Amino acid sequence: MFNKIVLSMALLRVLSGSIEIVAALIMLRLNQIDKALLVNSSLAVVGPLILISTTTIGLLGMADKLSFGKLLWIALGVTCIFIGILKK
Repeated sequence: MFNKIVLSMALLRVLSGSIEIVAALIMLRLNQIDKALLVNSSLAVVGPLILISTTTIGLLGMADKLSFGKLLWIALGVTCIFIGILKK
């Protein structure tokens, strides 16, 4: 059987991919640049939320196996990713 944490992470990614596919189909159905851009912009919220959720689940699953120092390095790395994404 699958590990519950890995299964949760995978299901979040499947959900994210499904949302992306549905958004693409909506864009094709709307067939207007301004509305497609609006749909695309709404996806900018979904991606980071899925990333945060998946990373949090994974870290919680590994928390007992990692030292405090390693958890700090991981947190620093995730912070750098978000700074890179959000900085204009």
